[in-house]
Amino acid sequence: LKYLYFLLLSVFYTGSSGIPNFPEFVALALVDEVQINYQDSNSRRTVPKQDWMSRVTENDPQYWEQQTQIRLGHEQTFKGNIDTAKQRFNQTGGVHVFQWMYGCEWDDETQEVNGFMQYGYDGEDFIAFDLKTLTWIAPKQQAVITKHKWDNNKGLRELRKTYLTRDCGDWVKKYVDYGRSVLLRTELPSVSLLQKTPSSPVSCLATGFYPHRASLVWRKDGEELHEEVDHGEFLPNHDGTFQMSVDLKLSSVTPEDWTRYDCVFQLSGVNEDIITKLDKAVIITNKGKTGIRSVDEKLNTTAIIIAAVVVSAVFLLAGVVAYKRREAICTSSSDNKSNKSEQSELSEPEQKKTLLPNA
Repeated sequence: LKYLYFLLLSVFYTGSSGIPNFPEFVALALVDEVQINYQDSNSRRTVPKQDWMSRVTENDPQYWEQQTQIRLGHEQTFKGNIDTAKQRFNQTGGVHVFQWMYGCEWDDETQEVNGFMQYGYDGEDFIAFDLKTLTWIAPKQQAVITKHKWDNNKGLRELRKTYLTRDCGDWVKKYVDYGRSVLLRTELPSVSLLQKTPSSPVSCLATGFYPHRASLVWRKDGEELHEEVDHGEFLPNHDGTFQMSVDLKLSSVTPEDWTRYDCVFQLSGVNEDIITKLDKAVIITNKGKTGIRSVDEKLNTTAIIIAAVVVSAVFLLAGVVAYKRREAICTSSSDNKSNKSEQSELSEPEQKKTLLPNA
């Protein structure tokens, strides 16, 4: 069967100040949640994070050098933008993070490309580009100065549109071609039922699946539950797969009704669901089961995996998770301070040949 779904290219730039023993600038790109490259202000060079990314130089021998130089330029811009943002918010010292995220989703079936671009400051949305109107949306009053400046640059807006609706999709296709065996693979998870104490919720944990487009739900008599459940975080594993969990609260479940409940995992591109019945005999508790690790052991292992991923995927640091792809952002009111000097305005990263880094 042909594997069809949206493939996502995301590029993250993070500039920070006041964080001891952490790079002041980090840049990386991901394809479908798989990190493909990395650079920071310590290494000062873009490096591949996947073996198959070495194929990029087959068609573009200067790819890595170009990426390095582009990001070195962005590093200087980000330092200036943090200073400007601190002035806008009347801040002096402390920890501050300025972020830029852009990319696109490419539909492997329809070839449609939907782009997104937004900036954040200290973990909150700062300004975002609206592809429908080709204007910038400023949910923060401090960003309205920037909005006016960028809205008045028609050439820049058109270049943004071209990249986000065309060029970005071309890069997704190239990366998918290079890493097809990895990016288009399918891996089914192991599914376990976990419970700390007899009165605790029963957690259904699915781990080891790929791609990340999946769902995990509790059902009663074949109907999905919404009120009696608590969905956990969607998390990456150290081996490039993913894990997710959903808890079933037992306060509303009578002993005689256990057989009416099941946990269902669905993976994009796979027709068959993985169904796990709510059964006391298969639940893993702190006392453990023969040949199976206890809940604490599993959770400890999971914590170690998560910690390792957070360290390596630094784009999660200091509020990148606050970004929500293509989420509607409230529009801002007009600003009577738009006549401030050019030096007080945030600057966009500049390019000599292309508006944006390839990825």
